[in-house]
Amino acid sequence: MAPDAMRTAAHSLSDATPLSYWLDDPGKPDALPALTADEHCDLLVVGGGYSGLWTALLAKERDPGRDVVLIEGNESGWAASGRNGGFCAASLTHGLANGLERWPDEIGKLEELGGRNLDAIEAAVARYSIDCDFERTGEIDVATQPHQLEELRQWHSRTQELGFTGVEFLDREQVRTHVDSPTFLGGLWDRRGVALLHPAKLVWGLKQACLELGVRIFEHTRALGLAAQGAGMAVRTPYGRVFARQVALGTNIFPSLVKRMRPFTVPVYDYALMTEPLTADQLASIGWRNRQGLGDSANQFHYFRLSADNRILWGGYDAIYPYGGRLNSDLDQRPETFLKLAGQFFECFPQLSGVRFSHAWGGAIDTCSRFSAFFGTAHRGRVAYAAGYTGLGVGATRFGADVMLDLLSGEETERTALEMVRSKPLPFPPEPFAWAGIELTKRSLARADSHGGHRNLWLRAMDRMGLGFDS
Repeated sequence: MAPDAMRTAAHSLSDATPLSYWLDDPGKPDALPALTADEHCDLLVVGGGYSGLWTALLAKERDPGRDVVLIEGNESGWAASGRNGGFCAASLTHGLANGLERWPDEIGKLEELGGRNLDAIEAAVARYSIDCDFERTGEIDVATQPHQLEELRQWHSRTQELGFTGVEFLDREQVRTHVDSPTFLGGLWDRRGVALLHPAKLVWGLKQACLELGVRIFEHTRALGLAAQGAGMAVRTPYGRVFARQVALGTNIFPSLVKRMRPFTVPVYDYALMTEPLTADQLASIGWRNRQGLGDSANQFHYFRLSADNRILWGGYDAIYPYGGRLNSDLDQRPETFLKLAGQFFECFPQLSGVRFSHAWGGAIDTCSRFSAFFGTAHRGRVAYAAGYTGLGVGATRFGADVMLDLLSGEETERTALEMVRSKPLPFPPEPFAWAGIELTKRSLARADSHGGHRNLWLRAMDRMGLGFDS
């Protein structure tokens, strides 16, 4: 970055609050009391993010008489569910391309289920009057390099051959009528497959809906251990235990209570900035009248969108893996990444020079080697889990909640019959091999971005094995 550009980027960050913009909200609900005695229930849900809250809500919708308890180690939505970009995608497979590569024989069913799942989220937001700024605007994947433009053009032709509709190819002039950046060479607009929302308000709305249906929620209640207890399970917490017939684990990046599942995910730290609200003139300078979400097509990609009050969220690019996979709150703030992101923002939107960032934050998400969620049971079917959403969990966690409840019921459904649900990704190797492999992959992806998309021998080998690293 040139010295002048670096100074501009640094100045734009001088007043940024080191906290997720979404969580820095006066409407944030008070924390609920912790569990301080033994409890008994039919279903215990562990985790108060999207995964756990959807599971608790759907469990009560399926059977209003079921006694459901949810425990959360901090406050509902404090982690990935409250600090993501707010892109709620229909895709269950981290995009059509990833799903087509891994499950070509059932991709039609996966796309159908994903569309129904997004429709169901929209319906639940309306049914429970969840004020989360839900907008079904779609998303544009933009090309900023010539090889990306050709890849998008070829992929659009492929989707048409397969009969997938609703995706429109935009050339340079067309894409810039939607959002005007001198870096945009073209794009693919998925008109209906993505909604944008306020992620923390979705969490808080789901929490309130659960309470209204009779779910008992205990916050600041960490799950410390899981063990069989008679015909059910017991989960130990700091001040008591929960005895449950069945347990659903929505802990995602946090160490699974089913210890054999821990090698299947690793933490990746993702970062984002939020601007101050744009003025009418600033907004007019970039267009963005249709308010779509955007993401660029690089391996090291950015995602960006407008908030309800016309701020721009700008995130992605760096994906930081800590050696040993150890979670470290010190990594939630990474000034060198914020400086890099700010500089890249002004390269994308030079007409917004002078805009300041109000918030800068980061945090860990869980990723797995196939980029999309995996599912399973333990303790003779009394415990179900879902993890590995790899950054696309805002929508897919509701589907995962349905899968966990299906698995706990013991009945085969259209979801549990899927190869995606019945299979597992390859686990990550132990250290130092995990760190070395991830670092080599990241460097190879960065090199591909700067060399016309050419994938080196390492990446081609990873492709053949169906492995990778993403956020």
